[in-house]
Amino acid sequence: MDKATLRTTVWDDLESSGAARFPFPPHGRIPNFADAKAAAERLAATPEWADADAVKANPDAPQLPVRRRALREGKTVYMAVPRLRDEECFYELDPARIDDEHLDSAPTVSHVETYADTVGPDALPPVDLVVSGSVAVSEAGARIGKGEGFSDLEYAVLRGLGAVTDETTVATTVHERQVRDGLPEPDAHDVPMDLVVTPERLVRTETSHPRPTGIDWDALPDERLDEMPVLRRLRDESSE
Repeated sequence: MDKATLRTTVWDDLESSGAARFPFPPHGRIPNFADAKAAAERLAATPEWADADAVKANPDAPQLPVRRRALREGKTVYMAVPRLRDEECFYELDPARIDDEHLDSAPTVSHVETYADTVGPDALPPVDLVVSGSVAVSEAGARIGKGEGFSDLEYAVLRGLGAVTDETTVATTVHERQVRDGLPEPDAHDVPMDLVVTPERLVRTETSHPRPTGIDWDALPDERLDEMPVLRRLRDESSE
């Protein structure tokens, strides 16, 4: 099954089974799912979570409980500005600068701009944990997103700058129905998962899939460079 077909299969299954949660429909997005908070709690019970001070997380609804928990536990959370459209393309949420009563609203898409500073990728500290949203994932660590490639591109930017390394744990929280066998072999730019966390279990994938080591400039379409000034700058700097 190719990636596009698998995405549709998972979205349809989440919708028809009643496992999908707002926003609806689940199609065309990183789908929210029942008991996403329980998956976040299971992730928070891992030593990788306990050891993390800086967490880079996706902005989607199913990972909102992860972002809220991170702030409540004093971790700094980084979220990408949509489509990396700004030179300072990451939101920095520092819980020390947010009142306790606002910690739940701060990491929401509708309020993050109120509480976050924006920083360029060069300003990020070493990231201890990357949390990704997924449409489908395998127990071997292969991941399929919604098809736009931004999560993998964000990782590649940070990897190229040294903010993430081969040792940085990459995790995803998903519904059990999103864990699938027989995912296509990952492409070179795809970031494999170390931890797959559902409301019911934790999978340590011990993945054999290689991680991208940075941005493959030859594979990046010109329109992405036109849309994202930070990529143009990084490309120019890499060629100097």
